[in-house]
Amino acid sequence: MARPMEHREVSGNEARAVMLTQIGLALMHGRQARDVCVVLGNGAGASFEPGLKIATGLIGLAHAVARGDIDAAFVNPSALLAQAYRGTGLFKEPLPVRTLATYPSWDRFVCAVQPKTGISSLQDLKDKRYPLRVSIREDPTHGTRLLLDDALAGAGFSLEDIERWGGEISYAKRPRDEDRLHQLRDGEIEAIFDEGVQSWFEEGLKYGLRPIDLGEAALQRLESVGWRRAILPASRFPALDRDCTGVDFSGWVLYCRESLPDDDAARILEAVAEREDEMPWEQGTYQGLAHLGQDTDSTPRPVPLHPGAERWYRGRGFSV
Repeated sequence: MARPMEHREVSGNEARAVMLTQIGLALMHGRQARDVCVVLGNGAGASFEPGLKIATGLIGLAHAVARGDIDAAFVNPSALLAQAYRGTGLFKEPLPVRTLATYPSWDRFVCAVQPKTGISSLQDLKDKRYPLRVSIREDPTHGTRLLLDDALAGAGFSLEDIERWGGEISYAKRPRDEDRLHQLRDGEIEAIFDEGVQSWFEEGLKYGLRPIDLGEAALQRLESVGWRRAILPASRFPALDRDCTGVDFSGWVLYCRESLPDDDAARILEAVAEREDEMPWEQGTYQGLAHLGQDTDSTPRPVPLHPGAERWYRGRGFSV
């Protein structure tokens, strides 16, 4: 539910800005757009004079951030920004990007398969040429699809190979897609390869899915690009009898170009602090403003902090 605005006085211009923001969110829900760009500037003249631009988008937007077309952008997970910083994966050369803050979000990518298939690893899947019926994300540009393509290539096969072996690929719009869960319950799929484990994995375990071994070759290929292996702990999922290895999909990183003025970096973080109580933090994960600048399990930081951001955190007495 939206917060009433009576708790503090606002100017007419701010009220209109809030209305525009809400209109934008409503249009996103209506599927007319998937991302948003907030542009601060001056509209007093015959044309709008843009100032700071902050956007959401896929990792390709890092090129626009590096050029200065956009000042800051959000991307999930943090590991994708590592590719831009290193010049690996989708990036032919390193980009001068830096971290402002990381939204705390704990997640893992996991390949979970029905044990009755006899598949306990990606190597098994390749060796047996098993006709797996697997659900993956629909959007071919989604980070999970990039990760999965690299993992399978490291194991020596591809999604197309699974189809050639007689398998079927099902597509889900989101991790906890109702069609996916119906397919799982009805036995129409035997595997799910996805992130968002806090939304679907427990139910997947209930219906028999178990994580499989990705294999050292796949993990090393992923690490060479910028992903990192991470524990999928049994302590979070009681149906697991042991800790397993997945791929880290944590953290939503708010990043900028290295040359962004320190004052602008500080202004962005100060705005986060000012509206801290109104942010939609992940329940049970967020531990306060200091958390946003720290390298933790839920805020992995593969890219250095912007100098202005580092000074902002230290100026508030936060360790980074």
